[in-house]
Formats: sequence, structure tokens, C-alpha cells
Amino acid sequence: MTDAEPPLLLPVDSPAPQAGQDDNDEIGPTDPAKLPQKRFFRQRAHANPFSDHQLEYPIRPEDYDWSKHYPAYFPTKPGATPAQVEFADIGCGYGGLLTSLSPLFPTTLMVGMEIRVKVEDYVRKRIDALRTQHANLPHTAPSSYQNISVMRMNAMKFSPNFFTKGQLSKMFFLFPDPHFKKRKHKARIVTSTLLAEYAYMLRVGGILYTVTDVRDLHLWMVKHLDEHPLFVRMTDAELEGDLCVPCVMGETEEGKKVERNKGDKFLACYRRIDVDHNMAWPGFKPFIGGGDDEEDEAEAAGGDAEAGGDAEDGQDAAVGEQAA
Repeated sequence: MTDAEPPLLLPVDSPAPQAGQDDNDEIGPTDPAKLPQKRFFRQRAHANPFSDHQLEYPIRPEDYDWSKHYPAYFPTKPGATPAQVEFADIGCGYGGLLTSLSPLFPTTLMVGMEIRVKVEDYVRKRIDALRTQHANLPHTAPSSYQNISVMRMNAMKFSPNFFTKGQLSKMFFLFPDPHFKKRKHKARIVTSTLLAEYAYMLRVGGILYTVTDVRDLHLWMVKHLDEHPLFVRMTDAELEGDLCVPCVMGETEEGKKVERNKGDKFLACYRRIDVDHNMAWPGFKPFIGGGDDEEDEAEAAGGDAEAGGDAEDGQDAAVGEQAA
């Protein structure tokens, strides 16, 4: 009996290859200058931040090698100050904010942190393609895209491992996971504990941007930021000349989706202020997660939310992806 060639097995949701179609089309374009297609990189809208994802991170910021993200800026010339990341897009999604800000701040290094594997892969390929398309430009020229990069990372756990005190001038939290259930509120990206870390990484005068289409989440973020002694909300007048605001509101995938659906978008921006040692501060209110600890532990032990899910996942997915 001769060994027969095994049949071609296709994923359940994948259509059969069409005549004349490149086999490599299943994973997207092979031309390095061609932008990737999102349909090859779709993934569940949310991931469990409490799971133990396979991530690489430094013990301290000084140990991390940024040259693999910004090869045009490294190695540093003798006597010059090494370039540092100043903008951080937390939950960058498909990279809409990064690519829109890059031409506006061509000499400022920006990084997106995204926890979902396929989405991070898409953004990385997108940046590589844009760099290839504009390879003839100097690395400091607008639209060279040498100043943006992305990493797969759980920012809730490991962002202080990458940034030193006062390193960042801007942090972005655009359309984050609403975590509707009360017991999931502790997984929201803005909490009293996390704001202490953000205040550490943001320099005095730096700005923290938040936007969402979920009113309840907006009120939650505003409440916690208002209560924090190192953040003060910026007025509309202060934001009028801010080049980032139009990009924050309209250049992300989620922002465009909300516009198509004629939904509301709630913006709140806060400036990092210096410590006032004479201020009478009552402290944070007690944080109550809502119980269900055993269920939370079982969910965390189960790994990435992509592998499992509950009724909330379907509800969250309907709201949209975490960011751009």
C-alpha cells in the first residue's frame, strides 16, 4: 500500500483557495512594501489582563534594547543623548493613532503596547510596510515612520519595566475595554493603583488622554482621575491647540466605527502636576472589586480570554475592539 498525499486541511472559517490565488495570501501580502490586510489578523476584541501571557520584559528600563524598535535612531552618535520613547499608546489596537501622530511629531519616539497577538503582528507589519514605502526619506522627516513601533505587552502589569520616572510626555487610553460587570471593574485600565504608576512614568506637564464611547466607563475614569492628587483635568480652551486631540477622536479604528454608527465619544484629558506637599488629601476611597474571587482565579488559570469566554465577551465584543 502506497502512502497517499494527505488532503489539504483548511480552517473551518477559511474559504477554499481560488484559481490563481497565491498560497501566501492566507497570511497576507508577501511584498514588504504592501500594507497588511486586517482580515488576516482578526482576533477577539479583548484579552484577559490577569492571565500569564508569554511576554518578554526587562527587569528594569535601563536593560531594554530599543534599537530593534527604532533602528534608524541607534546606535547613538558619540556624545549624543540616546533617544527615548516619549509617547505611549496603551492598547494601541490596529495602530491608527501611531500612524497619524508620526508625521506630526517626526522626531518623537512613540510606542504602542498591545496584548493581542494577531493585532500586534498586524501593526508591526503595517509599520514595516510604511517604512519601506518611505525608505528614501531621512529618518527624522515627516512620514518616514521610523519613530513609531509596537510591542506585545500587558501594560497593566509591566509598563514600569519599560519607562523610567518622568520619561513619558503623553499617554493614550483610547476606547479601552469597558469591563461592564462589577466584578470585572478591577480589570479596567484606569484605577487608583494604576494611576499611581502612570503618574510615575509621566513627567510634570505631561498629558494623559482618555476617550471612550461608553458613558459609564467615561464617568469611572473621570472619577478616579479627579480623585488623584497628581492629575488635573484640562479645559476645552487648553485643548484647542493640541494636535493630538483630532487624532485621538477620529483616527483610530474604534473611533471611526463609532462615527459610522453615529455614536457618542467622551473625551477627558488630564495634565500631570507636581506634588503639593501642603495639600490636604483625604486619600482614595476603598476599592471593592465585587467578590467572585474563586471565579476570577479560575478564569486567570484558564489563560487568555481568547481561549474561553462568557456572556460578557459577546457583549464586550459588540462594543468594539480595545483601541484603534
